[in-house]
Amino acid sequence: MTDTFATAAADPFTDAHAAHLEAVVPRSRRADFLIPHHDGREMAYFVGNSLGLQPRGARAHVDEVMDKWEVEAVEGHFTGQAQWMSYHELVRDPLARLVGARPSEVVAMNSLTANLHFMMVSFYRPTAARPAILMEAGAFPSDRYALESQVRFHGFDPATDLIEVEPDEADGTFSMEAIARAIAEHGPRLALVVWPGVQYRTGQAFDLAGITRLAHAQGASCGFDLAHAVGNLPLQLHDAGPDFAVWCHYKYLNAGPGAVAGCFVHERHANTQRPRFAGWWGHEVASRFRMGPDFVPTPGADGWQLSNPPILGLAPLRASLALYDEVGMATLRARSESLTGYLETLIRQRLSDVLQIITPGEPARRGCQLSIRVAGGRPQGRALFEYLAAHGVLGDWREPDVIRISPAPLYNTHADVLRFARTVEAWRDAR
Repeated sequence: MTDTFATAAADPFTDAHAAHLEAVVPRSRRADFLIPHHDGREMAYFVGNSLGLQPRGARAHVDEVMDKWEVEAVEGHFTGQAQWMSYHELVRDPLARLVGARPSEVVAMNSLTANLHFMMVSFYRPTAARPAILMEAGAFPSDRYALESQVRFHGFDPATDLIEVEPDEADGTFSMEAIARAIAEHGPRLALVVWPGVQYRTGQAFDLAGITRLAHAQGASCGFDLAHAVGNLPLQLHDAGPDFAVWCHYKYLNAGPGAVAGCFVHERHANTQRPRFAGWWGHEVASRFRMGPDFVPTPGADGWQLSNPPILGLAPLRASLALYDEVGMATLRARSESLTGYLETLIRQRLSDVLQIITPGEPARRGCQLSIRVAGGRPQGRALFEYLAAHGVLGDWREPDVIRISPAPLYNTHADVLRFARTVEAWRDAR
């Protein structure tokens, strides 16, 4: 791992080495983003896993909508290539390419947790014999709240029917064997398995196809929260075969705060008779405006839509998806592995006395994020976190004691990574 990113003769702590690494990987698209400044200098911004930076092209798409609204008002629904009636279709094909799905399997709608609830209406169908949902312990709180509330809504008890798998590895990560054991142990009672694509606190990535196979073998449905995986890892959702997946677009997809979320429904459910919460925008397009009393769902993921799309919320996503389409996830992944590998090298070679990486070391088991604990516990962790921010190096903090540093391959550089390491070194040496 680490010696991939440093030759025996090179000192990874030099500007020259960072520049060399930057030169031998696919180029950054940093110039296509607006980088925040601190004290007159661009930040080293490592928080794309929380809120991605603004693409320079986003404003033009928003202005286009505003101008159309000003000049055409309601007629903007029906005119031009970016007409509002079919606006959500502008992101369908690039979104499908990004997540490895067929266009009919994806839709941009709602918010992540709302989509998770709507998917559970269809795919969590508990019975007295099969009431249980299986998830990871330490999940993002919104997921746990949603799953627990669904169990209660159906009249079951989360104390027995919300099964939380505990991590079995040293730093709070999960082996595939532990996941397999839990699914096998509880299989006869499982109605649904919900798992992350990347665990938000540790940065661990998971085998979606493998978990799907295990769940389906036990007769359970399977869905994923891909908030930290979409735009971070190459995905092949159609081939992996989960029943559904949900994600947000404000992290690696750079679509802005509170951006419209995404949803995948596998094509085997395109014409499902499963129950769903219905709204008029999920009605088949051909007869939608006849305003009839009977709901006829559009085949595919579009059939889970409720209301007409929020046009201003979708507009920035077009700019980011265009960049992903231009670069491609395979190229971004190569760049990401270099950036995160370099970050790991710097920490292990010069900062291991103060920083402990809890993210798996194997590139196949992580995305771009490294989650770090600071020697001395939470007080020292907070002290370092605040020192970094005061010096224009921005990561984020997750309780109780984790700093997350996520070099986003679209706009972070090896120089950013070196700046992080040097700032940590300065903090350590000044103590």
